[in-house]
Amino acid sequence: WEVNGSFHQPSAFLMMGIPGLEALHPWISIPFCALYLTALSGNCVILFIIRRTPSLHEPMYYFLSMLAVTDLGLALCTLPTTLGLLWFDVRRIAFDACLAQMYFIHILSFIESSVLLAMAFDRFVAISHPLRHPAILTRTTVLKIGLAIVLRGMVSLLPIPFLLKRLNYCGRTELSHSFCFHPDIMNLACADIKVNVFYGMIILLSTVGMDFVFIVLSYILIIRTVVSLTTKEECLKALNTCVSHICAVLVFFIPMIGLSMIHRFGKNLPPLVNTLVAYTYLIIPPALNPVIYSIKSTHIREALLRALCRKRG
Repeated sequence: WEVNGSFHQPSAFLMMGIPGLEALHPWISIPFCALYLTALSGNCVILFIIRRTPSLHEPMYYFLSMLAVTDLGLALCTLPTTLGLLWFDVRRIAFDACLAQMYFIHILSFIESSVLLAMAFDRFVAISHPLRHPAILTRTTVLKIGLAIVLRGMVSLLPIPFLLKRLNYCGRTELSHSFCFHPDIMNLACADIKVNVFYGMIILLSTVGMDFVFIVLSYILIIRTVVSLTTKEECLKALNTCVSHICAVLVFFIPMIGLSMIHRFGKNLPPLVNTLVAYTYLIIPPALNPVIYSIKSTHIREALLRALCRKRG
């Protein structure tokens, strides 16, 4: 503990694994390793395919590249501490290192939310205004959107580590997960955390909350456009281009909303529920997104098959 008068700050926190299943951690690490391997290899393959295939140099696939980079970052943020705990029972994480991990996890989560919104806007323009799509979403525009997404995440979350460092901690140092989360750290303080709660809620609603609302509005407008199409084949073709994105939105937002609700209102739930939802939120989307797009996107699938054929040849 670092003590300055009445101010107490822990030198480190203790991470938790799967509650009640600590003896099975080596076996539990096997599916975790599979998920991390899928996330790292799958997103790297997506980036490689888009980079090497000129026909995929379009706004939709630029945004998919952003999503893949974000998923890689999320997987790499949690991989060292999660596997370190499951393999070697390394539970200790330094206070500043915990704040750094928390900051990057939340930034990447906010970025992923914003990228999904940008992808929804891309689908809306492509379906509602197909002739104007190349003129509206140029490379420069896509780059500006990407920079704005990153800056919004970095700036909006910048005060969070400083708000946590000002708090007085005493007694408990056990986190609920094998990684650092803002609500988790905040609840260990024995000080007034109203500012942290208020700021966290405002930022969450004004970023991820607004992103979700605009994604829903985008699909309402897309459905209106699709309904106005003359033939059933045109309707199905238009909707088929959105299936992968809808799956990615559901895989990301459902666990995120569930985890937020649990941290704020689920104090009486079993710890195992909190842990499973947290792992689902941070590990499943990076692993599933490349699989979803590889299966549903004909262009990605064909480019991947061509690359494999060239390698064998």
